Amino acid sequence: MPEHLRFRSAGFTLLELLVVLLIIALLAGFVGPRLFDKVSRAKAQTARGQLKLIADALDQYRLDTGRLPSNEQGLLALQEKPAEAARWQGPYLAKDLPLDPWERPYVYKTPGERREFDLLSLGLDGRPGGSGEDADINYWLP
Repeated sequence: MPEHLRFRSAGFTLLELLVVLLIIALLAGFVGPRLFDKVSRAKAQTARGQLKLIADALDQYRLDTGRLPSNEQGLLALQEKPAEAARWQGPYLAKDLPLDPWERPYVYKTPGERREFDLLSLGLDGRPGGSGEDADINYWLP
């Protein structure tokens, strides 16, 4: 085989590489948004699961002590015995109090706006309200 033909068949041309990169970019354009949507839904589902875990711990705290933790005590009362909680049987969570999927503490208020307590994550933006990924995730709402 002539030497100039042997080197020509040894690699890819610039045009072939550009075509492959174009195909990869098109695939990323179609798959990327769907993947990120699944990530945001997974974070919301994680928050809902953690909210349920914390709400169950609050219910157990109330059964043992006869009342919910005050706003001043907050969710830390599930981990550490408050001075005025004589019948405290905790800790009420097997692990440390979790942060929401966006690395912020969950919001706890008692009394709540519609129930005994409010328990929520403020979503991606960390501010009340919002829509989409920025929407609050409330324990009581679907």
